[in-house]
Amino acid sequence: MSAPHEEQARYREFLARELNGFLEARAAAMASVSAEVAPLMDAISGLVTGGKRLRALFCYWGWRGAGGDVLGRDAVQAGVALELFQGAALIHDDIIDRSDIRRGGPSVHRRFGQLHRDRGWALDEERFGQAAAILTGDLCLSFCEEAFTAIGPAAGSTTSARRIFNTMRAEVMAGQYLDILEEVAGPSRPRSEAVATAANVIRYKSAKYSTEHPLAIGGALAGADAGLLDAYSRFSLPLGEAFQLRDDVLGVFGDPQTTGKPAGDDLREGKRTVLVAYALERTTAEGAALLEASLGRQDLTDDDVERLREVIGGSGALDATEALIDGLSTRAFEALAELPVPEDVRAALQSLGLAAVQRAS
Repeated sequence: MSAPHEEQARYREFLARELNGFLEARAAAMASVSAEVAPLMDAISGLVTGGKRLRALFCYWGWRGAGGDVLGRDAVQAGVALELFQGAALIHDDIIDRSDIRRGGPSVHRRFGQLHRDRGWALDEERFGQAAAILTGDLCLSFCEEAFTAIGPAAGSTTSARRIFNTMRAEVMAGQYLDILEEVAGPSRPRSEAVATAANVIRYKSAKYSTEHPLAIGGALAGADAGLLDAYSRFSLPLGEAFQLRDDVLGVFGDPQTTGKPAGDDLREGKRTVLVAYALERTTAEGAALLEASLGRQDLTDDDVERLREVIGGSGALDATEALIDGLSTRAFEALAELPVPEDVRAALQSLGLAAVQRAS
């Protein structure tokens, strides 16, 4: 295999084929329960057959950096598990955040609400949509465990890979709780603590499971020792934090045509991100009052969002967040330069890292 991008493209092909085969087999098994559960499988398939495959790709290059075979089966299977876990997290996250749109189309709970409406069923369509989506997310979570277990002995109960996989899933749930807790408790807490609190949410809700844990899982499956896993973390954790900070900036300042989500969606959801925390800390009393009164309001108009953007930008919060992204990125890429991995692996990780922190969607 020649250039890293060619190998990566082949991995994506292998991953897509394995994931599709897995879902087809599960759809057939679920059909034996009832034909009426097909919409659950359709929702999962529609969600996990797209996306950037960021987590699976970090897992693959973690595998290769630790000496794993080119396009090794275990790395492909781990990628399937990670994509299914990501699908479950997105489904539940959209319910929690009351997001109507995911990747340019209706979120899963909205899809089920539309199904209820189209069929003219009884009772409340929103409650049905949310309940059906929760179950779909739970099913996807069950599938991710099944896929990871199918790796075999390298993912057994006493292995490093299994420990990291289990830790990843638990930490995301804890991080998600801290996120919704801050939405309701944040207004009553000292603003001086808001940035540190938001940074902790970023670390456990997103950064670790977006980059650090996938890279480590791939390495562990290939037999990486503790020293290499620590070196992986010095690169991947600051990168993951920068990745989420970029996501937070896009959630306020991103172009809806590019992000696939409405302008200012994070503001309507009441997200107390590092960006918002910086703004509350640095803006005027009037600006802080406007932000506090606006966060979490579902009826914010585009004009309202633009006014909040002005407050956030004028406070210096955007510049501070961009500086934090730059600092974390620098730390990550300096650590990457020191990683004891082959040069083709380093080049692939460099490309993935740049795409993560410089993206527009």
